[in-house]
Amino acid sequence: MNEEIKKLVSETELLIEKNAVFRFWEQLEKVEKILPGIEQKNFGVIEQGVVVRGKLFLGKGSIIKAGSRIEGNVFIGENCVIGPNAYLRKEVVIGNNCHVGTSEIKSSIILSNSNVPHFSYAGDSVIGRNCNLGAGTKIANLRHDNANVKVMLNGKKTDSGRRKLGALLFDDIKTGVNSSINCGAILEKGSRLKPNEFRK
Repeated sequence: MNEEIKKLVSETELLIEKNAVFRFWEQLEKVEKILPGIEQKNFGVIEQGVVVRGKLFLGKGSIIKAGSRIEGNVFIGENCVIGPNAYLRKEVVIGNNCHVGTSEIKSSIILSNSNVPHFSYAGDSVIGRNCNLGAGTKIANLRHDNANVKVMLNGKKTDSGRRKLGALLFDDIKTGVNSSINCGAILEKGSRLKPNEFRK
């Protein structure tokens, strides 16, 4: 089952490489189906004071620091630093060489060499490679009216069929301090968000 997750990560990377908008929520739905069946393995270090409530795969050279909490099924690749005081919940997949600090990640895919280090939130999102979310960056995943989130796909708004859906971030994206990203937003490869910028 862990091979299925690795295959899904590779598939998502290929979609990201094309730099063309795709139905990214379908990758999240695949994660939701696969992760409950992962094999629990720890090839890294879990410090004292970490709470795990669910299945966890932790790759070689990775560390989960004290004060962090995992609720749900989580796959973490190699050479990652999680925490201290990180909160991962529902189904989360994190690639290799990533850093998630004092931030909350919910039902998301974070590809290799990306960082969500300081006081950020990412829900129901796909984050590409070599991305860095500046301190306080928030990715919304719920409309005020609780309607399904719509995504601009091939020039028209497409109903994702999901009440909770965040954003798609392609590779090499950097956000400024306290940037905000709306639910259903698409950030093109190499995007740069200024401090306090709101991206629809």
